[in-house]
Amino acid sequence: MPRCALGGASEVALHVETEMHRRRFSRNLGLGLVLAAFVALVFALTVVKVTQGDRMHANDGKSMAGTAAQPATGTAP
Repeated sequence: MPRCALGGASEVALHVETEMHRRRFSRNLGLGLVLAAFVALVFALTVVKVTQGDRMHANDGKSMAGTAAQPATGTAP
């Protein structure tokens, strides 16, 4: 039986891959691919929005009437 440079353990014991390790790797790989797809989607949406030349607002599509930034028409208090 070959010996490891550090002592009594054999090299074969260092490379044992159990079913649990294979499943964990498979699950981590799947989660990594889903995360990469989400990042790519957000990046693509950002590029499309920027290249359209739209002005970006935190409240896109909402009416600003009656807020402090744009008071409603009428007399001021």
